[in-house]
Amino acid sequence: MLSMPDLVSTIRERYLHVLDNISVAADKVGRNPESIRLVVVTKTQPIEVVQAAIEAGAKTLGENYAEEAVEKILALESQSAVNQYAVEWHMIGHVQSRRAQLVAEHFALFHSLDSLKLAQRVDRFAGEVGRTLPVLLEFNVGGEESKSGWLASDEARWPDLLSDVNAIAALTNLEIRGLMTMPPLSTGPEAARAYFQRLRRLRDFLVERVPQTSWTELSMGTSSDYSIAVEEGATLVRIGQAILGPRP
Repeated sequence: MLSMPDLVSTIRERYLHVLDNISVAADKVGRNPESIRLVVVTKTQPIEVVQAAIEAGAKTLGENYAEEAVEKILALESQSAVNQYAVEWHMIGHVQSRRAQLVAEHFALFHSLDSLKLAQRVDRFAGEVGRTLPVLLEFNVGGEESKSGWLASDEARWPDLLSDVNAIAALTNLEIRGLMTMPPLSTGPEAARAYFQRLRRLRDFLVERVPQTSWTELSMGTSSDYSIAVEEGATLVRIGQAILGPRP
């Protein structure tokens, strides 16, 4: 494994390269690059790599597994050298109901809220700790059975989603900020474009029908397709291996 200085240098170079690519994609469609946030995905990475990412400049870290993430959060908080950095932790993976309390207590944004039942449980725990948790609603725009999220591949059935969306919007300890998706795996990034466009259309549909809620965020795009996601309106891109290298 690289020494810590070399690891920080390598990650910083990749991190800045991704930021440059985001800027190019944003400029291509007339967007302000500063309107797009880069979430560095640290799932399954050892604590040394996470610390190096923070020292390399990462401001927002995304984790898929609540227990693993909280272990990292607490370990890094105990290291005074890391406390000088302002780091925001996002939960981006599927969350089981029994992990709802961890999400409510430890994360700045929950990207992958995928059911009314989970929303009600997270809302209760957020209320118990006296906070309002910003959330994104996860939609399955590709129709894959293996994917989490409300099924939204058939646009004619979008009105069926409104009951759950309105129920979540009424919860007092959650604040909907927008939508999230993970398109089907494909042979190339261009194939993801149609799914990103569908999520954006779903956002526009919800803006009109649930106007009391903010729908400003679109979390979409990973290492393989983030430039396309930016072109199609992503405000949050979730990048792991393109910055941190292969997962162990």
